[in-house]
Amino acid sequence: MNATATAVEPGAPLISLADFHILLADQHPFSLLLGIDVLHIGRGTAHAVLPARDAHQRLGGIVAGPMLMGLADLAMYAAVVGATGQAHAVTASLTINFLRKSPASAIHANARLLKVGRLSAGEVILTAQGSDEPLAHIVSTWSVPKP
Repeated sequence: MNATATAVEPGAPLISLADFHILLADQHPFSLLLGIDVLHIGRGTAHAVLPARDAHQRLGGIVAGPMLMGLADLAMYAAVVGATGQAHAVTASLTINFLRKSPASAIHANARLLKVGRLSAGEVILTAQGSDEPLAHIVSTWSVPKP
């Protein structure tokens, strides 16, 4: 599936936010299970939110690492598809550095690509609702198929 939009302004994402939500529902149902909401897609950027849910927490009332990894991976996927239009892009690597405990609140992911190509690379910063202090820093590379 190629998620390329028909008429694209320079600098505009290669998929609309509405089309990306349809792509998630059709091809990536885990995002619906976690409740992740992609709020913005740019060309190589994205903003997504993991809602506050008891099911996302581990002992001690903090958001579990696998939930944060899923959020970061999905935010980077949105940035990659926004930059390349390639819905078949896949994660090649993901490294997460947990910087502090994630409170039991909504968690925001801001993704940006640093390199766009057949191997795309970028970073994601996770923050808690209402805070600018980073909870985690993620570096990720993606394998992007030829158009």
